[in-house]
Amino acid sequence: MDFSFSKEQSELFGSYRAFAAEHLNDGIGQADQSGIIEPDHYRQKWRMIADFGVLGLAMPKSYGGLGHSIETATAALIGLGEGCHDNGLLLAINAQLWTVLHPILEFGTEEQKQEWLPRIVSGDIIGCDAVSEAQSGSDAMGVTTTAREIADGFILDGAKVYVGQATTCDLAVVFAQTTPDAGAWGVSAFLVPMDADGVSRSEPLEKTGYRTIANGTLNFENVHLPSAALLGRLGAGKAIFGRSSTLERQLIFASHVGAMKRQLDECVLFAKSRKSGGGAIAQYQSVSNRLADMQARYETCWLMQMRAAWQVDQGQETPQSAALTKLVISEALLASSLDASRIHAGPGYAFDTNVSRDIRDHLGSVFLGGTSDVQRNIVAKLLRPEKR
Repeated sequence: MDFSFSKEQSELFGSYRAFAAEHLNDGIGQADQSGIIEPDHYRQKWRMIADFGVLGLAMPKSYGGLGHSIETATAALIGLGEGCHDNGLLLAINAQLWTVLHPILEFGTEEQKQEWLPRIVSGDIIGCDAVSEAQSGSDAMGVTTTAREIADGFILDGAKVYVGQATTCDLAVVFAQTTPDAGAWGVSAFLVPMDADGVSRSEPLEKTGYRTIANGTLNFENVHLPSAALLGRLGAGKAIFGRSSTLERQLIFASHVGAMKRQLDECVLFAKSRKSGGGAIAQYQSVSNRLADMQARYETCWLMQMRAAWQVDQGQETPQSAALTKLVISEALLASSLDASRIHAGPGYAFDTNVSRDIRDHLGSVFLGGTSDVQRNIVAKLLRPEKR
């Protein structure tokens, strides 16, 4: 099947790339070095992203979205990644699309959709996905946070760690045990406003990469939730997380595929302009081989990402295809970032460079959303020989 862009996709790709290049690259170095996210500036940028339509790309028009197919939305997101140098912001945008908006769209009641989706799409509020706990990272259903059912709702107690946008979010999709003796089938999902009594947040987590978005811990102490906060049915947390994680793994690095092209172009320009031994370093086989490998990874990831989006549109995505997509793209991001560092050598080793930032950011790509080893286990477990 031909996964080249249609005319509409090409136009969106170009407009999103131009928008990102013009509006999304200010202050990255400062935020990366300091790790300090200035809330007002961040929300101003987030609202600008929403106003351009980014958050509504794949949302129905009835909820304020643009109503594009997943494949067309992915083409736009790849363009956004080519123009934007802020890997953390790209990650936050894609997380919003696939782990916040879509679970509400697919599992929420009509009242929940009307209450939350238009406000998230418009940028009025920011959502986050709260799954991981101190003792349960990739074991997402091994949560100890509880939501005890009472006459008029639930009482939520526990803590979630490594939550993206924890310090800036207004709404969290929280997974908690509602029937502890039922194991994974006793987990439910809840829509928790951050202004509810008993909710508190940690200071931003100091971390190696993706420093332009604030991760942290959300604490829930005796938080009263109305029955209407339950997302889906009681005990449906495993199904909701399964669907959310499949979409996340299938699509969350869409913009990063575009970032790979930006990274490659920067390396080609540098290799052709950097002189050593009487000529450009691009003439040396060790450098040219790395550029060729980066091109091969980019084309592979572009094809896999567009196929993954097409699969979602056709209802053909599977846990195996999602795991394979996430595995290949995340590993390619890190491998190409290391190649870029070797090509740039000393000039790319300074902390405040795209080269250095890409390495630190993409180191995190191989374990967020489930480690590469977890993805390999999923792929291998689901392999079936074809009958011949």
